[in-house]
Amino acid sequence: MHRLNFKHLRYFWMVAKTGSIAKAAQQLHLTPQSISGQLSEFAEVLGVALLRRAGRDLELTEAGRQVMSYADEIFSIGDDLLNALQDQRTQTSIPFRVGIADSVSKSVAYRLLEPALKLAEPIRLICSEGRLMALLPELAVNRLNMIVADRPMPNHLNVRGFNHLLGESQLRVFGTEALLQNLRGPFPQCLNQAPFLLPGEDAAIRPKLDDWLDKHNLRPSIVGEFDDSALMKSFGQAGAGLFVAPATIAARVCVQYQVQALGDIAEVTDQLYVISTERQLTHPATLAISKAGREDVFSKK
Repeated sequence: MHRLNFKHLRYFWMVAKTGSIAKAAQQLHLTPQSISGQLSEFAEVLGVALLRRAGRDLELTEAGRQVMSYADEIFSIGDDLLNALQDQRTQTSIPFRVGIADSVSKSVAYRLLEPALKLAEPIRLICSEGRLMALLPELAVNRLNMIVADRPMPNHLNVRGFNHLLGESQLRVFGTEALLQNLRGPFPQCLNQAPFLLPGEDAAIRPKLDDWLDKHNLRPSIVGEFDDSALMKSFGQAGAGLFVAPATIAARVCVQYQVQALGDIAEVTDQLYVISTERQLTHPATLAISKAGREDVFSKK
């Protein structure tokens, strides 16, 4: 089986980008005859025609377009590698890339990540937010060092990753003072017909919260559903409806969003995981984040 000749691939890629052998030869500082010979050898090894004449110009065949799409990705990754190495040469801090599931509370995410900024060897946090299923492929190709999520990685995925449970907290219901004053009856019966903001369907607590409402025969008026937990709290701050957040961050939620706690939902717990490619956490930043989760965010004290 033939091995791919990356020098030939680059010559082909440059010809396809410039549209002619002559222009590619100028860019590569080679003779047109040399480029032409290398392209012929490349096509012969692959066993397919990559280019064809269209008047004075060259155009890609169907096979050529397929090879070109792969070449674009290959050389783009090569450029990313060079940029990453350049960053390490020119900066004193080392990039540490963290994916944060958008259903994770931003207050919790900050409390977790903040200790990593105080390590003896300085790091530069690069945070990406999105749905867990969109973040996992980035972890698989090492574009993320770890993911913070409200659920473990699904077992059926063909992704090498390990789940590390940091802790869990029961939920607490919050609302503005004006909204709470209009509620009638004890908690949780006062939730009936009350305006309510729900986490989006991608949040791990959503089905558990729906089950809890059904179990207690509660029918709040659902005002909105939010994938982003911070956006949901902002709507709650504006008085649009009641909302839930982990009880462990209740004090911070009340101060930041100017709301009051209404009651606890002890039967529904919000969990937090670190997902990494390490079976045993060894990276100093990951260890600091894990320790912050267990000793600060989910401390039993």
